[in-house]
Amino acid sequence: MANTKSAQKRARQNIKVNAANRVQRSIVRTSFKKVIVAIEKNDLDNAALLFRSAESKMQSAVSKGLYKKNTSARKISRLNKLLKQKVLAVASAA
Repeated sequence: MANTKSAQKRARQNIKVNAANRVQRSIVRTSFKKVIVAIEKNDLDNAALLFRSAESKMQSAVSKGLYKKNTSARKISRLNKLLKQKVLAVASAA
């Protein structure tokens, strides 16, 4: 346990910030999973809407310092690539 008063306060603050970060990270992960599930179900219109929402949530997390910019770009790029591949596959099949 922290000995000084300032260290005790910092420990209390860390608990609160950690909880807030955990919630934000969970929101981002859930939004990404929703996009993937929509893609797997061939619900591409809904997947496109969910992708925009997921991208926005990820950028919000970046601005809060939860993720680095390149991490965000990589994850969004991979998700977008998956969505476009599915759209092309459905279009070529039709």
